[in-house]
Amino acid sequence: MLILLLFGFAKKINFILEILTMAETNKGIEEEVASAFVNHYYHLFDNDRSSLSSLYNPTSLLTFEGQTIYGVDNISNKLKQLPFDQCHHLISTVDSQPSSMAGGCGGILVFVSGSIQLHGEDHPLRFSQVYLLSICNRFEGFIWLKQS
Repeated sequence: MLILLLFGFAKKINFILEILTMAETNKGIEEEVASAFVNHYYHLFDNDRSSLSSLYNPTSLLTFEGQTIYGVDNISNKLKQLPFDQCHHLISTVDSQPSSMAGGCGGILVFVSGSIQLHGEDHPLRFSQVYLLSICNRFEGFIWLKQS
């Protein structure tokens, strides 16, 4: 499980602001929000992994291979300590649907699958991840509530 706030980062990224505006005025926006989130997250992961820390908050929680990691610094350190420095994600599938389970705020359930090519490796590795994105008025933005 991973909690992450995008509201502070939205000031820096125009497309997030546009999506927030569209999400407030349109129904059925799940695919656009999910796609923008996935593109943004994996772009940062592949090109500037240390900047992912700006997407987390002090109460963030990551469960990774049976290990539970809490907080911005610990999650950031875990991502920096992965046994590879360079990689490239190739996204195959981004499926999304509305969810009423996102912290009582409503939200979007996002399933991502694809492959990750590690530098120096001949064959890519397959991966899948699930995210629960939520819109809460008290945060004025999207919250990534869960990753598995």
